[in-house]
Amino acid sequence: VQLQASGGGLVQAGGSLRLSCAASGSIFGIAAMRWYRQAPGKQRELVAGITRGGASNYEDSVKGRFTISRDSAKNTVSLQMNSLKPEDTAVYYCNVYGLDFRHNAFDAWGQGTQVTVSS
Repeated sequence: VQLQASGGGLVQAGGSLRLSCAASGSIFGIAAMRWYRQAPGKQRELVAGITRGGASNYEDSVKGRFTISRDSAKNTVSLQMNSLKPEDTAVYYCNVYGLDFRHNAFDAWGQGTQVTVSS
């Protein structure tokens, strides 16, 4: 299973960006899709996640500003980021957990996309 992320970039504080991630390969079903981020010198943290049933959860600092969504038919997950702050600057990674056609579990990661928010 491969993940292709896109949509990062440089934006001023208060601006918006939309990240997208497409999963491809031997996918039987996807249980959860998540976005993580890692800022320089910090550990990777979970930003947002969404289940197969559509239930979502968010890290406290992004609640009300970020929205995660998925298109199950296309195996894609997006992260709409509004009211961006300099502290949102990080490399963002998509993560997908599911089953392949052999019914083996997979836990795939995207290549990371840089988000930089200037003050």
